[in-house]
Amino acid sequence: MKKNDSDQLIIANKEIAFQLQEKKNRAAELLIANKELVFQDEEKENRAAELIIANKELAFQNEEKENRAAELIIVNKELAFQLQEKENRAAELVIANKELAFQNKEKEKRAEELSIANRELKNAEDDIRKLNDELEQKVIQRTAQLEFVNKELEAFSYSVSHDLRAPIRGINGYTRILVEDYAEKLDEEGVQILQAIINNSKKMGLLIDDLLAFSKLGRKEVAFSEIDMAELVDLVIEELLFEEGEDTPEFNIAVLPPAKGDKSLIKQVWINLISNAIKYSKHKEKTTIEIGAYTKGNLIVYYVKDEGAGFDMQYYDKLFGVFQRLHSQEEFEGTGIGLAIVQKIVHRHHGTVWAESKVNEGTCFYFSLEKI
Repeated sequence: MKKNDSDQLIIANKEIAFQLQEKKNRAAELLIANKELVFQDEEKENRAAELIIANKELAFQNEEKENRAAELIIVNKELAFQLQEKENRAAELVIANKELAFQNKEKEKRAEELSIANRELKNAEDDIRKLNDELEQKVIQRTAQLEFVNKELEAFSYSVSHDLRAPIRGINGYTRILVEDYAEKLDEEGVQILQAIINNSKKMGLLIDDLLAFSKLGRKEVAFSEIDMAELVDLVIEELLFEEGEDTPEFNIAVLPPAKGDKSLIKQVWINLISNAIKYSKHKEKTTIEIGAYTKGNLIVYYVKDEGAGFDMQYYDKLFGVFQRLHSQEEFEGTGIGLAIVQKIVHRHHGTVWAESKVNEGTCFYFSLEKI
């Protein structure tokens, strides 16, 4: 009985020892398992940290992808726009090519037309050459004729100057002898008739002088030089002659710039215009004459203005004609050639002369010359 109990205790002790050993083994395994769990927890934490980083990277990559996608959308739109532009350019090039083809055809036509025109021009040049030869021959003939006519004109002028003046002087002289020696034998009407003959012979002499002056203008060579216009006008006014008791005109002279021209001819222009202004103001209580100038482009326009009788502008066309008068001889003396001389001189200076007037209010004559 005791032996059985001892055997059982030994077995129980062995069992307990085995269990203890098992517990130790389990404890050791638990330590290893705990270490493994700690290691796995650390690994999990590492994996979690890596996952967080990976998630952030994925989020960043997704954002980049979205940005790239947006950029791709913009690029696609730009590509679509460029493709549209290329299509438009292609269409324009097609139209331009058609236009070029049309222009080339037009150029070919123009070239053909030019070729025809050149042939015609060559023919025309040949014709012109022939005409020039004929014209040169005609010019030589006309020059010879003009020289002959000029010689005849000079002979006529000499005849007018001497042959016509002689009988006029004779008429004038014999008439004066009648007035002086036979006045007592003539009644008043006879004396008046003789005086009329004297006056008319004097007018005839003046008319001959003006005609000769007018005819010489066409032959006189114009010598252009700088003219001190203020000095020239002062000289003309100083040389004016007035009869005793006659009112002296009042001259209002503005600045007169210099101009280009023939001094002797332009002096005659001033003499005629100023003399006219004085003559046609003689019935006014006071004679006031304004002389001035203004610039117009490359010209100087000079003017002489009076407050005299004036004239009706509807007869303006007659103003510069030879022997044309707008007032009667009884009212104002003159030959009717003075303004024709003025116009001819100004035209020979490549200028223009004109007038503005109102009846009984005065007249203003203008003439233009080239500036210095």
